[in-house]
Amino acid sequence: MGEVLVVASKVKDIVKGAGCNTGGNFVGALSASVESMINRAVERAKGNGRKTVQAKDA
Repeated sequence: MGEVLVVASKVKDIVKGAGCNTGGNFVGALSASVESMINRAVERAKGNGRKTVQAKDA
């Protein structure tokens, strides 16, 4: 796994606010999902001939 792309404390605050606990591997798994989403958005932008990733690529 690469660098953590989410703010762990913010994620934990949201989970706690929903009345749940955060497992030790959740933040890493969430970060991996975010990285995958970014990579897909980049590929979509490139596929459409753009270098700028936009909201519509998400």
